[in-house]
Amino acid sequence: MLNAMRAFVVKRGSLKTVIAGYPWFLDWGRDTLIAARGLVAAREFREDVKAILLQFARFAEHGTIPNIIHGDSVGNRDTSDAQLWLFTAAEDLCKAEHSTAFLSTEVKDGKNLLDILEDIACDLIDGTPNGIRMDAESGLIFSPAHFTWMDTNYPAGTPREGYPIEIQALWFAALRFLSTVSATPDRWKNLAEKVRSSIGTLFRSEDGTFLSDCLHCASGVPASQAVKDDHIRPNQLFAITLGAVDDKEFGRSILDATSCLLVPGAIRSLADRPTRYPLPIRGADGQLLNDPNRPFWGSYEGDEDTRRKPAYHNGTAWSWPFPSYGGAYAMMYEKTGAAVARSLLSSCEMIMRTGCVGQIPEILDGNYPHRQRGCDAQAWGMTEYYRVWKLLHQ
Repeated sequence: MLNAMRAFVVKRGSLKTVIAGYPWFLDWGRDTLIAARGLVAAREFREDVKAILLQFARFAEHGTIPNIIHGDSVGNRDTSDAQLWLFTAAEDLCKAEHSTAFLSTEVKDGKNLLDILEDIACDLIDGTPNGIRMDAESGLIFSPAHFTWMDTNYPAGTPREGYPIEIQALWFAALRFLSTVSATPDRWKNLAEKVRSSIGTLFRSEDGTFLSDCLHCASGVPASQAVKDDHIRPNQLFAITLGAVDDKEFGRSILDATSCLLVPGAIRSLADRPTRYPLPIRGADGQLLNDPNRPFWGSYEGDEDTRRKPAYHNGTAWSWPFPSYGGAYAMMYEKTGAAVARSLLSSCEMIMRTGCVGQIPEILDGNYPHRQRGCDAQAWGMTEYYRVWKLLHQ
C-alpha cells in the first residue's frame, strides 16, 4: 500500500502536491487534501504532508483555495469543500504528531498556518467572492451549484445548490478544531455546537432514519427555508466520521440506510430507489436524459454528456468514500463494529487484484458485475483505504 501511495506524491516547486489519478488527472484541491489524511496515517509521508499543507495554504485567498491547478494557474476556485479538507488534514497531522507546533509555521505575508485557517473560517462566515457564505441563522454553509465533489456540469448531473450535508460536517469539524487551537476558543466552540444542532434539526429525513443529502435553495435563502431531498447518498457518512453525529442510535440508523449503497470495494453514489424530490438531468438541447423520480443510473459507459455524466454521481460506485462506511461503523458499534468494518474493507483487495494491479480505481459500475471505470489508479481511493485500514487495526 505504501508503494502504491508513493506514486501520487510529486513536487510542485519547492513544496509538494498529489496527482489525483492516473492516467489523466493532475492536482486538485480536494483530492490532494483528502489524500493527505491517508498520507498522515503513514509516518514516512508526514514531511510530505507538511509540504502539501503549506502549498495549499499559500494558495488560500478570500476563503478559497484552488479547485484544480493547471500548470501555474490557480484561478479555478469553485469549490466549497477543498478549503474545509485543509482543516481536517491539518487536524489529523497535529493528532498524529501529538503537537500543534506545525500550525505556527509561517505560510505567507507574516501569517502562520493557524492564521490562514482562521482567515478562511472568517471569510466563509462573511462570504467569498464566488458565492460561498454562512447562513447566520443556522450556522450552515451555503454552496453554489457544482462546488462539491459531485461536480458534473453541462449537463448538470448533481447541482446540489444549497446546503450539502458533507459541507456542513466538514464545517463542524473545522470549527471544532479551531476551538482547540485558537486564542479565542469560545467563539469557534459555540458556532460548532450551533452547526451540530442545525444538522440534527434540519437534515433529518421525514421518517427520522437518515440525513438528507442537501437542503436545496438559491443563494440568500436561509437553511430553514430550503427544501430537503430524500436522496440516500454516502455523503451523510461524513457527519458520523467527522463527529457532527455522535448519537449511537441515529448513527446506526444512518448505517442501515446507506448499507444498500455498498458494493465490493466501493459505495454507490445514490440508492437505487424512487425519490420524491426529483432530479432531472437535461442535455445541451434541453432534452430530458433520465427519469427524475428514479434517477439511479447503474452503468458508467457510452457518450460522456448523455450517459456517463448522468451516471457519474447517480449510482456509479466510488472507491474513496467506501472506507468511511467502515470507519463510521466502527465508531457506532465500537469493538464489535471494528471487526465487521475490517471485513467490509477487505473487499477492496478484490479490485486491487484486477485492473491496475496493486492500485484502486476511481469508480466502478453501480450495477453488477461492478466493472472498473474511470482512472485506473486514484489517489484518494488508495489513501482513504490505507487510513481507515490503519485505524481499524490499531
